[in-house]
Amino acid sequence: MAASAVAEEFERLYGAAPEGVWAAPGRVNLIGEHTDYNDGFVMPLALPHRTLAAVSRRTDGVLRVHSADIPGGIVQLDAAGEFGGPRSAGGWAAYPAGVVWALRAAGHAVTGADLHLTSTVPTGAGLSSSASLEVVTALALDDLFGLGLSATELAVLSQRAENEFVGVPCGVMDQMASACCAEGHALYLDTRDLAQRQVPFDLAAQGLGLLVVDTRVKHELGDGAYAERRAGCEAGARALGVPALRDVAYDGLPAALDRLAALGESATVRAYTRHVVTENARVERVIGLLDAGDVRAVGPVLTEGHASLRDDLRVSCAELDLVVTSATAAGALGARMTGGGFGGSAIVLVEAETADAVAKSVTEAFAAAGYAAPRVFPAIPSRGAHRVTH
Repeated sequence: MAASAVAEEFERLYGAAPEGVWAAPGRVNLIGEHTDYNDGFVMPLALPHRTLAAVSRRTDGVLRVHSADIPGGIVQLDAAGEFGGPRSAGGWAAYPAGVVWALRAAGHAVTGADLHLTSTVPTGAGLSSSASLEVVTALALDDLFGLGLSATELAVLSQRAENEFVGVPCGVMDQMASACCAEGHALYLDTRDLAQRQVPFDLAAQGLGLLVVDTRVKHELGDGAYAERRAGCEAGARALGVPALRDVAYDGLPAALDRLAALGESATVRAYTRHVVTENARVERVIGLLDAGDVRAVGPVLTEGHASLRDDLRVSCAELDLVVTSATAAGALGARMTGGGFGGSAIVLVEAETADAVAKSVTEAFAAAGYAAPRVFPAIPSRGAHRVTH
């Protein structure tokens, strides 16, 4: 939907034109999965799919939110009363409400707002639809209330909203990607200190393409499975006496795993530890390959990463595994699940001239397995959050 249409719908809903329209994208993660809550390395890129928000300020402590994509009318919440506290606002409205809560908790005088939102980011697909909603809300309120926050600060506040208000223990990667990514680049991010580097990622110039395959299997992080992985990783770090698994060197992994076994840590904790340490190493390998211009060699690293997510972290599913096996059998350079897992999406690195054939093979494999048809589209590195109208 165009920004003008979002603004017009805002005026129909609220009786006056909005003060502006803002956008924030979803993302796919090229490499670096389940490393962000371990202080590790990630490399996401923003998608052209985005959430648009038409917003105006209020001064009475009321937050009103409306979504063009979700049935129901305007949801009205009392910002002055902090919406009853964390985890009290249910449903999709908890995400913008949580952003207001996080901003106010950080000492910023946000006195309420009217929002109308629409999004082309597929929900439940592991493409950060919730982060795009949080970040677009944070950016709009930052602009309107003159808070002067950086993109990184907005991302961190958005993460706090999701962790503490909504109750999902996500890392910071999704919000950082939505807030900070640059068009034509992947974002190399150190999630410990939030140091970042924009890495050129012009696949078309190399005759390559990156496909996203949305399996349409519902992606849920609030059911405890994600939290269990995080808790297992934290247990591994505690047992090894390090702040986070990021601090376990790749060449020290065998000794670390032996120590965990000697300390009586479960095979599950050891497997989670192995995934995080090897995944951080894979991010660094991909950075080296991209810096050297050897983009095709990234493919096998993606496939290797999928095996680790499938076997060690156990966050894949039959549909995601089928994307990887059918795509690579059809000539893809590499493929892996992306996002938190338990459904959602996979990415596939292809020669541009084979993209259609690979997509066809994956779709046919799904049909043969009796699965619903996947949604396949290109991942085009796009711009992070920004104001659309002035």
